[in-house]
Parts: sequence; structure tokens; C-alpha cells
Amino acid sequence: MKTTFKTDIVIVGTGAAGLFCALNLPSDKQITMITKSEVTESDSYLAQGGICVLKNEDDYDSYFEDTMKAGHYENNKESVDIMIRTSPAIIKELISYGVEFEKDGDSLCFTREGGHSDKRILFHEDVTGKEITSKLYRKVQTLPNVKILENTTMVDIIEDAGNCCGIVYKNPDDSTDAITADYTIFACGGIGGLYTHSTNFPHLFGDALAISLKHNIVLENIDYVQIHPTTLYSDKPGRRFLISESVRGEGALLYNANMERFTDELQPRDVLTKAIKKQMAIDKKPFVWLSMKPIPVDTIKKHFPNIYNHCLSQGYDVTKECIPVVPAQHYFMGGIKVNSSSKTSMERLYAIGETSCNGVHGANRLASNSLLESLVFAKRAAKEIHDTYSTVNITSIPDLDSYGSLSDIEKEYADIVRNEIKKKEQSR
Repeated sequence: MKTTFKTDIVIVGTGAAGLFCALNLPSDKQITMITKSEVTESDSYLAQGGICVLKNEDDYDSYFEDTMKAGHYENNKESVDIMIRTSPAIIKELISYGVEFEKDGDSLCFTREGGHSDKRILFHEDVTGKEITSKLYRKVQTLPNVKILENTTMVDIIEDAGNCCGIVYKNPDDSTDAITADYTIFACGGIGGLYTHSTNFPHLFGDALAISLKHNIVLENIDYVQIHPTTLYSDKPGRRFLISESVRGEGALLYNANMERFTDELQPRDVLTKAIKKQMAIDKKPFVWLSMKPIPVDTIKKHFPNIYNHCLSQGYDVTKECIPVVPAQHYFMGGIKVNSSSKTSMERLYAIGETSCNGVHGANRLASNSLLESLVFAKRAAKEIHDTYSTVNITSIPDLDSYGSLSDIEKEYADIVRNEIKKKEQSR
């Protein structure tokens, strides 16, 4: 039997953006969150390096310039300004939820990553994303007005008279149901599942983009895909393990096959990726070498315990030897076009996090701006919904019997997104 549920607000995705948005939405509204896997299997949990923050007013100009330069000056300046100026308040809110950043006594510690002219990145060991997202999830679990459905996949939206009025979704048993809502928020993550080598979870392939194309929702720069320059090389299939940019910010060096440095390790990600790929071609090898030996052993074990232990499990002791690294798909700068309040071109539909495009990142994301951007604009979406809330009358919903199997739908949507990205790449 097909079922249609009613909620006030539905959020598709339970990563940092979706969870933070839920925490800032009206407490008197019923919120339903869905995720196509388990809550902990979002890319937000995988973020290693940290989260940027404006340390003080003197840092504004250089932070702004670093972000613009990394994005090849294609960034939306208004969005960049909003993100930077909002960052201190966001960090304060995270700390109020129990997020613990590295400290020296009572003072926050900062690290530096590629593309940054100064240290302005807060971190928790090398699992900052897990620390932030797990604490947000813990807080959301205390909210009586929020319900989370795991292993539940959106396959369509409900469009009625130009409004987004909810979603159609698949249950774990492949049955089809619907949720009607006054507002819908996409927080669906990236597109790593489209790539053979990616740091992303494989179930994230941009299905919200395919659904948006189906409903003529405006997309922007969907061919802007960032490759991370350093992931641990492996000839085995599956998700690639990220070697955080922070290790290079703390002094790690890159070497070619002859154990010679060949580039500046702190260049923006796209520039460094090109340099690594060029060196791989010269060396005729599928990787280059990364040495963490310039970093004190105590710092490695305290700041990068996850990287240290994972590499050790793969047979590499980073305190004593180099590790092989290779570029892999990492982040999606394009997405569903939104304004500064995260509203899409369709009424009552918002998009936040990696699936959205507000122009902050331009053509290339500056390291550790992703978590910050997701939180800043998730909160702005929540605020606009709070300030302008109204109910919607729904006159019809799609025929739920018309949807095929989830596997067929996912294959179709993945092909649609791949083809659209390819088409945009060819048109530039």
C-alpha cells in the first residue's frame, strides 16, 4: 500500500548542512530528515583538515583574497563576504553544541593549508568533520520535533503549481511513498559516486541534480569538480583515503621518483593537482611520494592520529617513510543554483551544502571552506524559512505506482548527471 505522510519541513540529507539547518529551524514545526544510507555515512564525517574562521578584522582582506584567488576570481563576492563575516558566530554556536577544537590553554589553535596566506583553520586532530557532525547529530537527536529516516532515498519531488511540496522516496524494501511538506531542503551531498577514484562515499552521485533537471530547476557550474591532490595510492577499487592538506600545511613535502622536490606543496588544490599529474607522467608512475618526516613525531600522532593509524594499517609508518599519493575526485563546486538565503529557482525549495551552488567557491574551493560554507548557508536557509513561514495547499501528488525500481532510477539519474557535466565541459 502506497503511503503519503505529512510533515512541515523535509530535509533530504543528514550531513553537517542538513543537521545544522534542522537545529536552526522553528522548534514548533515537524521536521522529517531522510538519508539514503546511515546518518554517519555522509561526506561531512570524512572531512579531515578543519574549518576556517575569521580570526580578527585584520585577517579579513587576506582571507577574502585567498578565497577569491583559489576560486580563480569566479566567486560570488557577496557570498564570500557573508561566509567570512558569519564564521565567528558559527564557530561559537558549534562550541555551544559541544564541538571541541584544539586549544593551547584557553586559546584556540590554528593551522594552515594550501592556498592560505596565514593560519586560520580550526581543527580536531585530523577528524574535524566527524567531531562537528557527530556533535550536531547528538544535538538533533534531542529534538522532539525531528524524525530521521535512514536507508531512504529521494527519487522525485512533488511539484504543484510551481511550488515544491515535498518528495517521493523509496523505502529499504524498494516500495514507493511520499512526504508532503510546506518546505523542502536538499542537503544531498556531492557527486563522488560518479567517479572511479573519489574520496566520497559511493552512494553520493548527484541524484538531486537529475531531479532538478527533470523539474527545470536552475543549475550552475556543474562541471566545476575539484580533484584533491593527495590521497593514499592503492590499486584496489573503492573510496580513496584522503591525506589531509593540513599535513602539507604543517610541513610535509612532495617528492618525485628520484626523491626530489618538484613543486610548492602549498599551492591551491587545482594547481598542485596539475603539478602532481605532470610529475607522474614524467616518472611514468601512478603516484608521487609524500613525506611527513619534516613534521615532529609528537605532532603527527597528536594532530594526525587517523592518518597515522590508517597508513600504519596499510603498511606505512609515516614517521619513518614516505607514502604514495595520487589525486582523486574530492569536491563539487557547482550544483543547484541558490541565492544568499539558499533558495533555489523553485518556490519552497532550498538547497544547502555541497549539492548547492551559491558561488562561494568559484572554480576551485579553498581548503577548509567547505564545512564553514555549508553551515553558514544552512543557517541562512533556516532563518528565511523561519521568518517567512507559510503553509501550502497541495492539489495533487505524482502517481506512486509509476516509479520503477530504485536501482533503475539511480542508474538513470547517474547517467543524466554524467551527461550534463560532460555537455557543460564541452561547451566551455
